[in-house]
Amino acid sequence: MADNGTRDARTKRILNLGCGERKLPGALNLDASSRTSPDIVHDLDRHPWPLSDDSFDEVHAYDVLEHLKDVIGFMEELHRVCAPEATVHLTVPHFSSANAWRDPTHRRSFAHDSVRYFEEQHPLAFYSTARFEILCSRVEFVKTPLNRLVARLANRWPGPYENRWAWIFPAWFLYWQLRPVKRVTGSSE
Repeated sequence: MADNGTRDARTKRILNLGCGERKLPGALNLDASSRTSPDIVHDLDRHPWPLSDDSFDEVHAYDVLEHLKDVIGFMEELHRVCAPEATVHLTVPHFSSANAWRDPTHRRSFAHDSVRYFEEQHPLAFYSTARFEILCSRVEFVKTPLNRLVARLANRWPGPYENRWAWIFPAWFLYWQLRPVKRVTGSSE
């Protein structure tokens, strides 16, 4: 540990959920398919995950949530395995993307505010005990000159974009960077 109580880059504990063929060097790579040769084979819809509480400083889950039956259970398990001050990176197809519907293993798609249900102040936060702070939220587009402009507008005004323009200028995916909100108990100075 560094002097300030945080882990330095050499000791950061990294988890890569639903790794598939995209393994992260230095991470614990987990996937439901043994054919991808992950470090751990586990179905993320089975709870609890075979991981200890508060054990990861960084978690990646790229293109995972859309495959799961239980998004709330996933978020609760994610919260459980994250250390305080952990950083979580999530991507999912945007509901307007053809990729959201093309893959027969996808169970759902997402909108810009889908993870806001896990924020402390959300009016429907009572559906889960897991709480996250949203550090970054982006609507991503296929890179074209027109989409660069659309991306600027969609990320500045995501609600109006999704309500009116998403079917004319479809997005590609959503990216969120989250931090678990954990209550620290019994701390001694």
